Amino acid sequence: MQGEDAELTAAILAAQGGDESAFRAVYRAVHPRLLGYTRTLVGESDAEDVTSEAWLQIARDIERFSGDADRFRGWAATIARNRALDHIRMRGRRPAVGGDETELTGRAADSDTAGEAMESLATGRTMALIAQLPQDQAEAVVLRVVVGLDAKSAAQTLGKRPGAVRTAAHRGLKRLAELLGTENAPADLGGVPPQRNRSCGVTQSGAPTQKDM
Repeated sequence: MQGEDAELTAAILAAQGGDESAFRAVYRAVHPRLLGYTRTLVGESDAEDVTSEAWLQIARDIERFSGDADRFRGWAATIARNRALDHIRMRGRRPAVGGDETELTGRAADSDTAGEAMESLATGRTMALIAQLPQDQAEAVVLRVVVGLDAKSAAQTLGKRPGAVRTAAHRGLKRLAELLGTENAPADLGGVPPQRNRSCGVTQSGAPTQKDM
């Protein structure tokens, strides 16, 4: 474990022991990308409230969490997703899910990411374009590229198979590349998650912290 992942893991352990400053550090590290994920589920107007509800649960249950920084990101994303789905049900709205999930489960993508599209995720314009993707693709892209989960962790969060998440992320990033006007086809980056040293919720590609399984 290297750099900020090691620091985040240490902060999580301290927060579990009741260190409030450590919990604030965990919040600062994870909240921006968690908020970005929630926006794909409930929209801009409700994202802050839903993410706040997720953090209330995270604060309440953090003592029972077990794992490192990567596992924590996946755990937090699962909580945020559950709160978002509760919110959607309460308001009588359903997320727009594009395509048939059964089509995805048996077909793993040739690659997980589109290089130019991933670099372009550093812009607010691209985050707005993500909202135009089918819901399964939008979630996969944000979990993989923004939150920084590997395919296995993202699949656990979504209750899908890793191959389904890879395919949805591949298709979503390919569509983003088209929307952004990029000319190159998706390049195989080997499932490289983003760097985790950016303060905003959108990140650029970097070295993986763990390999896909």
